[in-house]
Amino acid sequence: MDTKKFLFASLDAALIGDIAWQVHREGHDVKYYVEAESDREIADGFVPKTDDWRAEVEWADVVVFDDIWVGTDVGTGELAQDLREEGHAVIGGTPDTDRLEDDRGYAMEVLDEHGVKTLPHREFTDFDAGIAHVQEHPAPYVVKPLGEVQNVKRLVYVGREDDGSDVVDVLRAYKKAWGHRMKGFQLQRRVEGVEVAVCGFFDGEGFVDPINFNFEHKKLFPGNIGPSTGEMGTAMFWAGRNRLFERTLGRLEGWLADQGYVGSIDLNCIVNARGVYPLEFTPRFGYPTITLQEESFESPTGEFLYRLAHGEETDLRVHGGYQVGVRVCLPPFPFSDPQTFDENSRNAAIVFEGDCEGVHIEDTKNVDGQWRVAGESGVALVVTGMGETMTAARERAYDRIEDVIVPNMYYRDDIGERWVEGEGDRLQAWGYLGP
Repeated sequence: MDTKKFLFASLDAALIGDIAWQVHREGHDVKYYVEAESDREIADGFVPKTDDWRAEVEWADVVVFDDIWVGTDVGTGELAQDLREEGHAVIGGTPDTDRLEDDRGYAMEVLDEHGVKTLPHREFTDFDAGIAHVQEHPAPYVVKPLGEVQNVKRLVYVGREDDGSDVVDVLRAYKKAWGHRMKGFQLQRRVEGVEVAVCGFFDGEGFVDPINFNFEHKKLFPGNIGPSTGEMGTAMFWAGRNRLFERTLGRLEGWLADQGYVGSIDLNCIVNARGVYPLEFTPRFGYPTITLQEESFESPTGEFLYRLAHGEETDLRVHGGYQVGVRVCLPPFPFSDPQTFDENSRNAAIVFEGDCEGVHIEDTKNVDGQWRVAGESGVALVVTGMGETMTAARERAYDRIEDVIVPNMYYRDDIGERWVEGEGDRLQAWGYLGP
């Protein structure tokens, strides 16, 4: 493909820097805009930047939005829709697809309307009403915040007690600590099974083959212990339109085409022998999911994004085995504490004992050839590995981490273990992963 012009826009936190870097390394012209002042230096030295993304729209062959958020408001879907109507090629959502993530009740309605079975759920704007509901209908529940604070992942609580008593205690605590910021919450019945996300790239008319199946690891510590984070790592593989896809995202293909959606969309589910139960949408790139997906692309990333945005036929070739990505973090992640970040992580040097193959940037900058920690979150790198088995992919990723030196770095050492210890066997036995 000839050289194309790509404009990447982060209108809230800087998330898409690694993909912009990859497209830039492939020889395309890239400009990257970061709105958040605290994140402005992320990807410096890796990709060219711009201070005004709107001024670059006419220059760009493709505009790529990395999230649904414009600051504290939902809004990139509307921007993307308007730009498409003006004739621009855009990877991004629509107002309705943005709602899939922002409004959990709406997301469940869309699934119900298209024949996707959902778990019992109910939204509340009053904590006392939610507490009364649990007491009147004792059961294990999952608490999911609504509104701005839903991005504070540690506020998601998965109940453990069969009578819901622990959920009552948590709601009482949230009322005191977060009542002024949490506009509401959803209570969803908890179900046991394998948690797996079905992810596809949509070109405005249909899903691009193959389909991605990934397994998120959200807790901070190995063994799924500790506070929830955005994510500590991902294991994945690619496959065809199997039973799991056809019972979830496959049923929304027509709806997404009517929306004119372009980009990645992910539906996280709980699966067991009785059925598939959707949990939540990610109608945008997932992080670090897109980083690991890009590592497994055998097609050029820039060409794929260009063809996706223009609705052209796309021959996406991917690694045929398994992939593992591990986030390398520093204090205070997953919490926000500027003083701790300044004392322990800001400008920390990232040193490689070997090469940096399979290492992807997150909150990182390049200063005169030296990689350094940037931003303020403490999420520095994603280190990846691929193999013909999940075990081989894990070994490759963790071998690479051994060659990374960053003061105070930490990471989970069990990404992909759940698959090896039986999740893969269960999904196969239940018949979800066949042709």
